[in-house]
Amino acid sequence: MTLDNLHSIDYILLGILGFFFLAQLYFYARYMCAVARRIRKGERRKAEGERSEVPGVSVILCAHNESENLSNYLQALLTQDYPTYEVIVVDDGSEDDTRLVIERYMVRDPRLHMTFVPYGARVRSTKKLALTLAAKAAQYDYLLLTDADCVPESNQWISSMMAGFTPDKDIVLGFGAYFKEKGCINRLVRFDTLFNGLHYLGAAICGHPYMGVGRNLAYRKSLFFESGGFTHMMDNRAGDDDLFVNHVANKKNTAVAVRPESYTWSLTKTTLRDWWQQKRRHLSVSPNYRLSTKIRLALEPMTRGWFYAFFIGMMVFYWPTCLNTISIPFIAAAGLFLLRWIMQTLVINISARRMGVHRFNMFSILWFDIVLPLVNLWMLLIPKKQYKW
Repeated sequence: MTLDNLHSIDYILLGILGFFFLAQLYFYARYMCAVARRIRKGERRKAEGERSEVPGVSVILCAHNESENLSNYLQALLTQDYPTYEVIVVDDGSEDDTRLVIERYMVRDPRLHMTFVPYGARVRSTKKLALTLAAKAAQYDYLLLTDADCVPESNQWISSMMAGFTPDKDIVLGFGAYFKEKGCINRLVRFDTLFNGLHYLGAAICGHPYMGVGRNLAYRKSLFFESGGFTHMMDNRAGDDDLFVNHVANKKNTAVAVRPESYTWSLTKTTLRDWWQQKRRHLSVSPNYRLSTKIRLALEPMTRGWFYAFFIGMMVFYWPTCLNTISIPFIAAAGLFLLRWIMQTLVINISARRMGVHRFNMFSILWFDIVLPLVNLWMLLIPKKQYKW
């Protein structure tokens, strides 16, 4: 078997594939590795004993037919190792025993308070109204948001999230993880959540904050009202977390909490239909991001897609040549593909290990890496449904 000579078309194809490979390398090295680097370095924060003052915190969660979750998880919010805080639960039109569960806990703990969305409120997003009502009722300037189906990693959750606040920081982005269970849907959701978490946390660490998740997000009450709260997004039923952060966050006022004790945990959706609706609801607000954010977010999937497209094209184009000669372009393309795959697996799994979440095998990572961008594109292109939250 002889060595194949390179021609102009070979150099062009290899150059293009190499360009997309370098773009992907830059994305992983700069953004996706940022969380692991921060955890290894250690978050800079003062010890509790060194603080002249420990600010009070209002923990806020909305509940719509969440009696079971509140029964399971509310106690974890009321046993936090933090000196001054309150918990405000907003009953958003529940038809189950949500209010009874809250009232039962209120008898035990005076730090728990309840408010509710007025019945028949004519608003496009009752959750935005619920959060606004809770913010107005909060007695502290620091608001820490979570969901009724979330449980903190430990009793240090509030302390870990509050450690991100300094005199010049108004927003702290946290990570909301999902429990590991059996099933493909669980693996899909956990990978998607980890990938997105590494992306938005890494972007914030690098000075480009663009979103947060309502499962674990903190900001100052003064910032919320001075920025107009949700008034700029009332046409969107969703977006109370990521659109708000996208509107007010910048590299100077935003911090991240990446220590494992700062995480919250939730159960994933159990059916593909439920996950599809949840994912589509989250994506429905992305067209309203700032233009700079949309451009930055589009670059990674675009370079990823073109990398796969050129790789597959080169495999098909040069395969007949491999039968008789040693095709350098074929081998080089395969090498770049394998190198990216190994790099991606190492970055994701090293980050997962340091974050204390479950890792993924190489083949699952490759499969999700190909499928999820196609799913996202399909969801963005098909007609959008209006969502209550």
